[in-house]
Amino acid sequence: MASNYNRKSASSGSHRRAQAPRGGSRPPRGPQRPYNPSPGARLTSVRVGDLPQRDHGSRARRTYQRYLVRLGALAAAVAALAIAAVIVYNSSLFTIESVSVSGADHLTASDMQQLAGVPAGTTLLRVDAAGIKENLKKDAWVADAKIKRVFPNTLQIDITERTITAVVEVPNENAQNSTQWAIASDGMWLMPIPDRDSEAGRRTNSKVYEDAESVLHITDVPYGTKPAVGSYCTDANVNNALAIVAGMTTELADRVTSVKATETASTTLTIKDGPDIVFGTADNIREKERVCLQIMKEHPEGVTYINVRTPDRPTWRSL
Repeated sequence: MASNYNRKSASSGSHRRAQAPRGGSRPPRGPQRPYNPSPGARLTSVRVGDLPQRDHGSRARRTYQRYLVRLGALAAAVAALAIAAVIVYNSSLFTIESVSVSGADHLTASDMQQLAGVPAGTTLLRVDAAGIKENLKKDAWVADAKIKRVFPNTLQIDITERTITAVVEVPNENAQNSTQWAIASDGMWLMPIPDRDSEAGRRTNSKVYEDAESVLHITDVPYGTKPAVGSYCTDANVNNALAIVAGMTTELADRVTSVKATETASTTLTIKDGPDIVFGTADNIREKERVCLQIMKEHPEGVTYINVRTPDRPTWRSL
């Protein structure tokens, strides 16, 4: 029994050794050669995780160096521009050779040149535009001014003038005659209007006389009114007359030729081809206008006098 078992075992083992190797089995390895470094070579050890960190640090240094180079170039360019700007600013380049003025109807060219006060040899870069504007606005005619630099050598001044709204006949000290004063819509005294044939009249812009002939006149101003060029009117009677005319909106406004401003409560309008109208104070202007027009419409034969100081109780005198 024992010998049969041994023979069976040996037969099984020889059978297994005789089987051909399967396709997935690995062929036997050959002999391994030992690693022999070259003489003088230095061995180092690097962890795998250190390699990306070293590459990142190298790229950051290169980026920072490029940033410094660009920053230095930019600083140099800015410095060069600043130096060039200083040189140009202090040079005679862009010297003002002409001054152009527009919008000045009542001021003469010589008046404007004197008011502007542009120093000789000033350049467009160094000119004091704010100072010139301030000088110009000292004149009563100048409501506003804009200063423009027109390169290479022209200074342009655009003027916004006040206009004459009325001529006020202001009594002189002896109260026997009066002086005509031009006044603007905002109540600023513009100038006394000299006699056209006088020496001062010959120096006055002709536009002043043209306007004075076309605007309304405020008369019968009480003695003591003291106008001054460039100041605002403080006389209540004159201001009331201006407010009435400025506030009128109907056809009656275009027919007013003069206003008697003896006192506020009795301010009287003289109209073209119509009666004198005692208008009174500058309140309820539209209602007073409406009443006046209604009275004149109801009396086509004409009226010589209308009083609308109290518009709900008007009085009038017909022909």
